[in-house]
Amino acid sequence: MNLRVTWVQPEDLVGHELRQASEDGRDARAQAARWAAAGGPPAPAAAGASPVSRPDLRPLAEELLDTLAALPSPLAEHEPTALPDILALTTAPTGPPHGEAETEDDERPRTPLPDSPHGSPPPPAARSRPADDPALLPRLHAAWLGRAVGCLLGKPVEKLPLPAIRTLARAAGNWPLTTWFTARGVPPALLAAHPWNRRSAATSLAENIDGMPEDDDLNYPLLNLLLLQRYGRGFTTPDVARLWLDELPAGRTFTAERVAYRNLLDGVEPPLTAVRRNPFREWIGAQIRADAHGWTHPGDPVAAAAQAHRDAVLTHTGNGVYGAMFVAATVAAAASGTADVHRALAAGLAVVPPRSRLARAVRRGIALARAHAGFDAVVDRLHAELGGYHWVHAVPNAALLAAALTHADGDFSRSVCAAVSGGWDTDSNGATAGSVAGLLAGHPDRLPERWTSPLKNRLATSVPSFDGIGFDTLAELTHLEAVRP
Repeated sequence: MNLRVTWVQPEDLVGHELRQASEDGRDARAQAARWAAAGGPPAPAAAGASPVSRPDLRPLAEELLDTLAALPSPLAEHEPTALPDILALTTAPTGPPHGEAETEDDERPRTPLPDSPHGSPPPPAARSRPADDPALLPRLHAAWLGRAVGCLLGKPVEKLPLPAIRTLARAAGNWPLTTWFTARGVPPALLAAHPWNRRSAATSLAENIDGMPEDDDLNYPLLNLLLLQRYGRGFTTPDVARLWLDELPAGRTFTAERVAYRNLLDGVEPPLTAVRRNPFREWIGAQIRADAHGWTHPGDPVAAAAQAHRDAVLTHTGNGVYGAMFVAATVAAAASGTADVHRALAAGLAVVPPRSRLARAVRRGIALARAHAGFDAVVDRLHAELGGYHWVHAVPNAALLAAALTHADGDFSRSVCAAVSGGWDTDSNGATAGSVAGLLAGHPDRLPERWTSPLKNRLATSVPSFDGIGFDTLAELTHLEAVRP
């Protein structure tokens, strides 16, 4: 019997690395020809393994993965990974005039962020101390709830193509999306043609919700809460690795995180863990880990982004790192209690290299959201322009997230529904949108009960010591880290 381990088999990674090469401009024609001549499969379309096992291709796959990773990219100048190089291209989050998010083509000169050595925290003077803000605790409570709501909303349709999501919701009378997905009233033929996510339907359809089920989009904020408790704000990237090996089951990792975990077990040290045979290094994984860095730096997007960078480089490079920095800074601005969603997004953009693909995509998402009254039109344009990326890649998902938040203009329900209704990584985008919109709402009582009541203040997780915890308790623990000297 042949055991298939998804996301790490070399023969399944080559197709993804070839796609990554085409995205960042590396000339991989020779390697692609060798792979095709050997009968190598393309990248699996949605899951982590190709339909047929080809262990006979493994030696060639390992050689090609190493060769492809060494090819130079013409985009490297505008898409660095090292923090000093990013800092040289970015600004403090002052944003454009009047607090508006940057326009689609805005690449104004920027004021550098405070520098810090690789793997080290920013100096203490750069950090805000929100201990005197009594509204921070309820904001964090709303953020945790919002993250759970958005994640849960997106879970049943994760991996489904956009037309299927729209068809299922319309059949239930729930389009434009305004509430949980349901199988009630949906014709059996449609359910057979567009099956729900098999791991999630039993816990995330409206008729099945009973508390918040486990999801990696909630596991990672829990892990980062543990990270801060154990190592403080001065944690390093190797500290993140140690924590994962101690507390994160390998089977609960996916894509770049699983590759990095494997690399750690092979004795590879960070930041090489993000590079070695890792074609997922610009996907969304680091972005879904970023909220806690923003929650614990309210009003200080720069420090939040620097902290997110130290986390992200364990597993990601380039745009994968920028996604985490963008979210952390956006969340930090929203957590201040003084920024609207547009100022928060401007703060997020200000920490990302302006000529990177992710920054361009985010500006495009914001511009489209401003230009169209209906969100379906925004989504259709984004899918037409960015649909060549994998559905879990950071670039299209960051664009969709920014578009959803912009279009919803701070409204909680519209934010999570727009993020999920746009397809791609539905639960991850819903989670981040819910976190930001929850912060902007400012208090759990301001979130509609139809969203929060089914959660029953209970989170399931495999992260040790957190299973069954309440979101009110999580807010208190997060608040302790936010005000810790």
